Formats: sequence, structure tokens, C-alpha cells
Amino acid sequence: MKLIVGLGNPGAKYEGTRHNIGFEVIDELADRFQSPLAESKHKGIYTMIRKGAEKAILLKPLTYMNLSGESIGEVVRYYNIEPEDVLVIYDDLDLPAGRIRLRQKGSAGGHNGMKSTIQHLGTEAFNRIRIGIDRPAPPQKVVDYVLGKFTPEERGKLDEAVVKSADAVESWLEKPFLEVMNEYNIQS
Repeated sequence: MKLIVGLGNPGAKYEGTRHNIGFEVIDELADRFQSPLAESKHKGIYTMIRKGAEKAILLKPLTYMNLSGESIGEVVRYYNIEPEDVLVIYDDLDLPAGRIRLRQKGSAGGHNGMKSTIQHLGTEAFNRIRIGIDRPAPPQKVVDYVLGKFTPEERGKLDEAVVKSADAVESWLEKPFLEVMNEYNIQS
């Protein structure tokens, strides 16, 4: 069993914001697998999908970004999922808009949702897809920027990144993450 998590904030107020790009990838995957996020438990909404012999959970934590690890930790413990079978998808200020980067481990890099996830999993050794959203131009504050909506130019790049990220997730359901990482980090 694998766990695929998109980070974001719940509610209409946050839809389409830079911080919610992880939620958008989960929505894309739920559409592809025709499996709506209908289950509400473990401080999140989720669904189960299957590709070949592989089963996976698609999860959107409903704890707000800074407490995402609470939901992720509950699901991991309930289903007894190993950290190497967890994949977290989130926004990254340090990558250009629309660029994706896959990693098998690492620090939170200042991202509060990742800090919470690392805390609740007790390890930095889990898979990630980072989706670039750029940094704000001064004097805009980071918090206002990540909770802001994409410009039309950014939206086009991010729509492509959502599709590419979902493609990478699907590939991971069939191949080792290192192989997927090597393939998608070269493309991006």
C-alpha cells in the first residue's frame, strides 16, 4: 500500500492558490482514476486507487498546511505504511514556476507543511514531488504570495506541472521511485 499526499489548505478561500498546488495534483489523479475523494477520516479526505497490483491512497489533509503531518501520520499508522511508500506533493518557492523536482529525502526547506510531516513521520526519508512556484518580488510578503492566486502566465506553467506530477505518480505505481526520479528530474 502506498500513500500519495497533496499539501494545501481546505476551503474555497484557498482554491487556486500557490500553496494548494499539491491538492490540485491529488484532484487530477482522482479524476484520472475516476475515484472521488469521498472518505473523510484521519483529519483528511481520501480515496483508494489501484493500478495493476499496486494499491494506493490519495489524501488531502484538512488540518491546514502547518499541521498536515497530523493527518499523514494518522493514515501511515492506521494502514501501517512504511515511509518509503509515502509520497508528498507540495509547492516550492526555490524552484521556477512550473518546474518539478522529485526527491527521496531531505529537510523541510522552510516549508511548514513539510516540517509537520517530518515531525509526525519521525523521518526525512520519504518521497516528495516539489512543484516550483517562484519567489515573490519584494516587497510582497511570502505568506501573501503563497496564499495568492496564480497569474495567467503562471497558471499555464502550473497546469503543465500538475499533469507532469500526476504522470510521475502513476509511473511510481509501476516502477521504483529512484527510476521515476531519474526520468522526471531530467525532463523538468
